[in-house]
Amino acid sequence: MSGASKSSGRSIADEAAARKRGRSLAALGYTKPRTYEELRAVLSSGTVHFPKRLRQVAIFLWQHPSDVALGTIAQVAEQAGVQPSTLVRFAQIFGYAGFSDFQGLFKDHVKGSWPEGRARDGQEQAAAEPNANLHFLNGLVGASQASLGRIDKDFDIASFERMVDLLANADLIYVIGSKRAFPVTTYLSLTLSQQGVRNVLVDNVGSTALDQVGCIGSRDAVLAVSFSPYNSITPDLVAVAHERKARIVTITDSTFSPLVQLSDTWLEVVEQDFAGFRSLAASLAVGMALVHGVVARRTA
Repeated sequence: MSGASKSSGRSIADEAAARKRGRSLAALGYTKPRTYEELRAVLSSGTVHFPKRLRQVAIFLWQHPSDVALGTIAQVAEQAGVQPSTLVRFAQIFGYAGFSDFQGLFKDHVKGSWPEGRARDGQEQAAAEPNANLHFLNGLVGASQASLGRIDKDFDIASFERMVDLLANADLIYVIGSKRAFPVTTYLSLTLSQQGVRNVLVDNVGSTALDQVGCIGSRDAVLAVSFSPYNSITPDLVAVAHERKARIVTITDSTFSPLVQLSDTWLEVVEQDFAGFRSLAASLAVGMALVHGVVARRTA
């Protein structure tokens, strides 16, 4: 078979596969998403299940719409940790011929997302700084501002109020988070203690995390914090609390977090990154607001 024939054969096969995936999506009751909000609705429904690499793409798209909108396919693929062909496959699942058409959803969305745009401008301005340390500092400040800007724009007040209620009514609050989330949970536990709210920081010292949640019961609550790639011990600990009927509230960064299905309610907090370092500004701000709300509710 000639090279042209082989190429033609692959093209036909790819188109057939894309149509098959599109029919599978349609069979679930979805039409081709025309806006970023429609795409998020499909992703958050839990009815579309992705293999590992496509799930990795879905998480990245969920968390970084501005990077998807403004980057080339090679740049987006590198940031997401996948091959460009994986982005094309993902777009085809949703009925798009290729990634560039699919990218239009994100371009339309970020036109109004000026906090993220300002953060990118800040990074470019920092790049012009002659001092490398100042450049890095300015980049982190910009990432923190972008993270806080998302909270200001998309905060789910109903979920927040329910979290406050569940925590305020608990006999004992278990605060769980590891790796990058651990600085957040440590500070939340400290602040709860300073305000006279009984809590247990599950710190896993000596690999004792499962023992630390061993006495959790139905009158207790868990405040869990977890960020992608969700490969910590936190989901296992929260699963134990769920089995024992404890109330569970979660701060996490996407609907793909394994904690979402275990939680009574959850808040989405997405942190912006700079040069591979992610801010924790928004997570700490939301956490402090939770502590304030719990203390106010208990003393009302």
